[in-house]
Amino acid sequence: MNGRPGSARDGRRAVAVGIDFGTLSGRAVVVRVADGEELADAVHPYRHGSVERTLPATGAALPPDWALQVPADWLEVLRTAVPKAVTAAGVNPRDVVGIGTDFTACTVLPTLADGTPLCDLPDLADRPHAYPKLWKHHAAQAQADRITDLAIARGEPWLARYGGRISSEWEFAKALQMLEEDPELYARTQRWVEAADWIVWQLCGTYVRNACTAGYKGILQDGHYPDPDYLAALNPEFADFVTTRLEHPIGQLGDRAGGLTAQAAAWTGLPEGIAVAVGNVDAHVTLPAAQAVEPGQMVAIMGTSTCHVMVSDQLGEVPGMCGVVDGGILPGLWGYEAGQSGVGDIFGWFVDTSVPPEYHTRAAERGLDVHGLLTELAAGQAVGEHGLVALDWHSGNRSVLVDHELSGLVVGQTLATRPEDTYRALLEATAFGTRTIIEAFERAGVPVGELVVAGGLLKNHLLMQIYADVCDRPLSTIGSDQGPALGSAIHAAVAAGAHPDVRAAAAAMGKVDRALHLPDPDRARAYDDLYAEYVRLHEHFGRRGAGGGNDVMHRLRAIRARALRKQEGQ
Repeated sequence: MNGRPGSARDGRRAVAVGIDFGTLSGRAVVVRVADGEELADAVHPYRHGSVERTLPATGAALPPDWALQVPADWLEVLRTAVPKAVTAAGVNPRDVVGIGTDFTACTVLPTLADGTPLCDLPDLADRPHAYPKLWKHHAAQAQADRITDLAIARGEPWLARYGGRISSEWEFAKALQMLEEDPELYARTQRWVEAADWIVWQLCGTYVRNACTAGYKGILQDGHYPDPDYLAALNPEFADFVTTRLEHPIGQLGDRAGGLTAQAAAWTGLPEGIAVAVGNVDAHVTLPAAQAVEPGQMVAIMGTSTCHVMVSDQLGEVPGMCGVVDGGILPGLWGYEAGQSGVGDIFGWFVDTSVPPEYHTRAAERGLDVHGLLTELAAGQAVGEHGLVALDWHSGNRSVLVDHELSGLVVGQTLATRPEDTYRALLEATAFGTRTIIEAFERAGVPVGELVVAGGLLKNHLLMQIYADVCDRPLSTIGSDQGPALGSAIHAAVAAGAHPDVRAAAAAMGKVDRALHLPDPDRARAYDDLYAEYVRLHEHFGRRGAGGGNDVMHRLRAIRARALRKQEGQ
């Protein structure tokens, strides 16, 4: 919990609360609506975190690539983080005019008609499919491939709006997996609900499906979902999925979903009836917080993964994008999304598994963490000095290949390779992944003029300079440590009527440091050579069925799956 002495404000000054529901914790921030000053924030870690190995209720092992969450953890954020943040801010709760939320996506759960999660029913607590599937649940890849292949075969027009492939992370793939692996549970599902909308439902008592997740994760384009004939061709029992479980009135971003209920007021300590904003996605809600509301300003929200989002007045079909939605980020503009499934996770994995004890000792002696030591050592290298190039696919590839069965790779290691060499190669690989995304946009006629970084990784100055050099464009950074929560507070202020629209609220409340990192021409040219090698590896290992390609990553995954099944059967 962070608060500043003397941060108490006149009780007549309006504030909004933004809540960011992340992968492992929820954070509430109290923001003054007049100028965006963040008065205090508080974090509450989820008790169950990301459920990836065993089911909490039974201890039963989960299959590979599963990632679940527990809805009770989200409610605890409302009960703990919100009142703590308000107290630390020194404001009178009566001065809070609105509350806004954002969520990881696609995090989706099956519920009864009244919103009760199926996992909260005593007789279903032992069923994995009863729990919310976190965004990084990738076990529905087979269903996602069938969804894509059938759409290609039928010439479905909506597929181009998603870069030509549907992700295993999204609503339809996860629902189809549930139907095919636990049809009894699917039959008991009355609503298939994005967590972003479920938490708003708990706050205001009204279920409103937000335009952002519906468009990007729910294949809603031009007012229509995939039709029943298409769904029936996937599975006859899936034909009515949209009409019986998914379809619901859409709320526009920045609108008021309802007023805070008495129950939610008791949880949060906030006044009953204040505005609750329509839900949103953590990445997309960050754009106004970074004042990136004009065409060509791409925001990369960098944390465990990276989501690339931007608005444009141009409609383009970008291969491998996660989606383009009319009004999906701001009214009147096309909102684009792309992303990388692993970034900070990759750096963390390397430090946790591949760095010898002597580095941990050296870091502790100098009062650094291991990331800080490796960054310092890597910063002294010239571009290409380590002789390595890596692929950043340790969590699969979201864009532009949309294939979560791909895996990581480092080429060029020798007996002289040191941990700082590999660490820098991994940093560079994620920058190469971002450049691949930018180039795909520009080839599709959607220009990217500025790269704005938000998220925890912007504190690593070496990483930021590598991105500026690799992408060869100025790199700006958000002026807040709490981009999504600030963005949610901005939407709350609009929902409460404190600002006329999101663009005006962004101008008043958003924060950005323009062109903080400039590309160095010599390093940028040197990185062109390394990037060319990255592209060769990208095409060779990433293009399934492409001439000259190698499908070894998929074959290895299949071998691993067979070995795990054999082990489980013993």
